[in-house]
Amino acid sequence: MKEHTVIIGNKKTTVRFLSLIDLLYFEHKSVLAVFDTNTRKLFPNTIPVEEIVLQPGEITKKWDSIEAILSKAVDVGAARDSLFVGVGGGVVCDMTAFAGSIYMRGAEIILIPTTLLAMADAALGGKTGIDFLKFKNMIGTFAPAAEVRICIDLLDSLPDREYMSGLAEIIKHGLLWDTEILNILTNQYEAVLERDHDVLIKLVELSIGVKAWYVEQDAVESGIRAHLNLGHTFGHALESVSNFTGFSHGEAVIWGIIKALKTGVIMGVTDSNWLTEVLKLVEKYSYNLQTPDDIDTLAIINALKKDKKKKGSSVQFVLQKNQGTTFLSPVNDEVLVEVLNG
Repeated sequence: MKEHTVIIGNKKTTVRFLSLIDLLYFEHKSVLAVFDTNTRKLFPNTIPVEEIVLQPGEITKKWDSIEAILSKAVDVGAARDSLFVGVGGGVVCDMTAFAGSIYMRGAEIILIPTTLLAMADAALGGKTGIDFLKFKNMIGTFAPAAEVRICIDLLDSLPDREYMSGLAEIIKHGLLWDTEILNILTNQYEAVLERDHDVLIKLVELSIGVKAWYVEQDAVESGIRAHLNLGHTFGHALESVSNFTGFSHGEAVIWGIIKALKTGVIMGVTDSNWLTEVLKLVEKYSYNLQTPDDIDTLAIINALKKDKKKKGSSVQFVLQKNQGTTFLSPVNDEVLVEVLNG
């Protein structure tokens, strides 16, 4: 069993790599597990915990689902020392942690990510939340999980599109500063696409290392942790204007990363050779970088200006000079129009 400890603020998150049979074993007597209809099928019909099963997808990431989780917790007599366990992708993990963080002013949280995206990124770090008024993760808290339990076997049945969505976040972590990630993605391309377990364990561990480095320094995203949002400001805007139906999160992030790098090139702050190198990598994995014709540029710009990470009236975009040189900068509308129309 592999184990990693991450200190986030004054809380400790233990990341454990476990077998499938051990994922739902808890010493606590009071456990409420939150699944969606897809992730519930991954486990036996009878499990030793209370459970609630939600519908899958970003469209369920809203108040109604939080109310359903909290109502179930009340019904089963959950207390402040009960466990809220999220079993699913980023949506289930975010909602479970949010519900747990506000139940009786904070219950303990354990997350069991079932997607590559959640394993490599979303489950670690303490961000929780739901979408609100069509804006991504507009409402939420910071509540690090006590544990993140990972079973690579769960990725075998993941649909290709979801798998590639998660791979996008691993690419992002490589772009931030981990050359080993980029080397694996470049030189072990076939093994990555074939979901070789040894390669995936290595990529997930490396990604967790990148994520941990940032969140340990900046638990509540007051500074350098914002670098983890590379591609996300553009990507979240694209998701919002397409009503969370046209793109997976990872597809939107890859699109957003390229838009961010092109923005930097136009502004004269990004090395054009770095953009070319990143383009070669993402095109190698066949990500679609085209903006659909029915997506309005002005709508994207309006969504960008409502980004939850803005300070005052200024949205800070995550830009790069090259790998490892990441910074925040405002971007004027003229540049945004050129980038989005390009």
